[in-house]
Amino acid sequence: MPAIASAKPLPLNPHALKLAHAGLVPFVIGAILVWLFYGSNWELEHGFVSFALSAYAALVISFLGGIYWGLGFRQTIPSPQPFIWGVVPSLVAWMAVLMPAYAGLVLQGAMLVVCYLVDRRLYPALGAAAWLNLRFRLSAVASLSCFLAAAGS
Repeated sequence: MPAIASAKPLPLNPHALKLAHAGLVPFVIGAILVWLFYGSNWELEHGFVSFALSAYAALVISFLGGIYWGLGFRQTIPSPQPFIWGVVPSLVAWMAVLMPAYAGLVLQGAMLVVCYLVDRRLYPALGAAAWLNLRFRLSAVASLSCFLAAAGS
């Protein structure tokens, strides 16, 4: 594995904190709606909500990968690692959207956990360690929402 140059630590931005927490709303509401529309009378609505949650999860997972491109651009000693990893979440999320919701949402929930585990390993070297507590909370709620919605699909 190529060495990644340590970067100046990135401080927590209060606006980013608020927006990150607001980004959980579609996950939580989506999981709740999947269960509220569960049953034969709500088949169309249930399918729409399941797909909407899967599409949103895919966007968020792609965003998590894209962060690595931004962090990679800050490197003083270039390494391909952040750029290579940065495309993996998008590819997995795209495959998950193409799957039935009961399977795709499980894959997306798992990918949110994997992204967090990779972040724990790579963020410190890229100067983003201060964001790990927030990333844990966000990943826990988002992945749990995906898993619960998958169970209701």
